Amino acid sequence: MTVAEAIRDATARLATSSDTAHLDAELLMAHALGVSRSRLLLAHMRDSLPDGFAPLVDRRANHEPVAYILGHQEFYGLPLRVGPAVLIPRGDSEVLVDVALAERPAARMVLDCGTGSGALLLAVLAHLPEAHGIGIDRSAAALAVAAANADALVGTRARLLERDWTRPGWADGLGRFDLVLANPPYVEIDAALAPSVRDHEPAGALFAGADGLDDYRVLLPQLPALLAPGGLALIEIGATQADAVAAIAGAAGLAAALHRDLNGLPRALALARS
Repeated sequence: MTVAEAIRDATARLATSSDTAHLDAELLMAHALGVSRSRLLLAHMRDSLPDGFAPLVDRRANHEPVAYILGHQEFYGLPLRVGPAVLIPRGDSEVLVDVALAERPAARMVLDCGTGSGALLLAVLAHLPEAHGIGIDRSAAALAVAAANADALVGTRARLLERDWTRPGWADGLGRFDLVLANPPYVEIDAALAPSVRDHEPAGALFAGADGLDDYRVLLPQLPALLAPGGLALIEIGATQADAVAAIAGAAGLAAALHRDLNGLPRALALARS
């Protein structure tokens, strides 16, 4: 069987579990061959099927995300290592980086709460070469992923710390920041999610109580003490949560401005002291 024939068969098999079956099959084949997708399409379609392709298709057919199978995901133009310990960075979250760079281009100190793979923090630091940052996460496994990404992309300008914003004293010694970034858990516990998300991505980074607002209620009241004069916090939200999260922020003395993603959906709140 040739590579082209195997991709055709894999596409048919994956059609029941993926909306991007053909792309998935091509990416998995390129991974099995150890080449880029473009190189696959240009030079390898008539090659013989590599031995390692079938197990990759089996994993994808079981709804495992392609990013976990490949071990990497691009975010804001940066290649990031990912794995089951961290959420897969999504393009919708890039609006937080856009707003951070546009509204605080002179930022020097950045905090990322719930850093996961480090995506938000490292994207901002990569575009603000004079800035330094701290990424916190309660998961040691997630911090190991973020540390590998930081070493590869920004070196010592990023520090990764094991902290949990639901625990007293978590912010002791951190200081104040020109930018605070956060993509906290905000999914309702009974929300209908695709199997690739619910069964494979870390539940602790997804779910936040019956209404998806539990972590906002804990984190947002603590933000004023973390913001330097003129500082800005950028918080990702679910598409239906803008009013509720803005109300929590207002009760904490923070004024909220809404920002939408490329699909026009509410995606982030920029918070500053009222």
